Amino acid sequence: MRTFVAGQEAHGDIEFAELALGIDVDLFRGPLEFETAGERAAREDAAREILADLVAEAEAGDEIAGWDALYADALTRTVPFLRSVRGHRAGTGEAA
Repeated sequence: MRTFVAGQEAHGDIEFAELALGIDVDLFRGPLEFETAGERAAREDAAREILADLVAEAEAGDEIAGWDALYADALTRTVPFLRSVRGHRAGTGEAA
């Protein structure tokens, strides 16, 4: 079965959410791949500006922008599982 949002085909849950909500998950959460410090700083600056715009639109009465701002803000507080375990090595924890 195919899923389309606004005439574009979504290939997976994350892409569906991005098309439906207009929020780029990687922009706010961070990519699953390595990014340099400069790339991270640029991404975080862009995310802060977009989040500020969404909050301003919400305060002006745009309910959808308000929900998008809440979702984007929540994404900034998450860490993708693959990135969180990147430096973890088996047998180095407290239980080892």
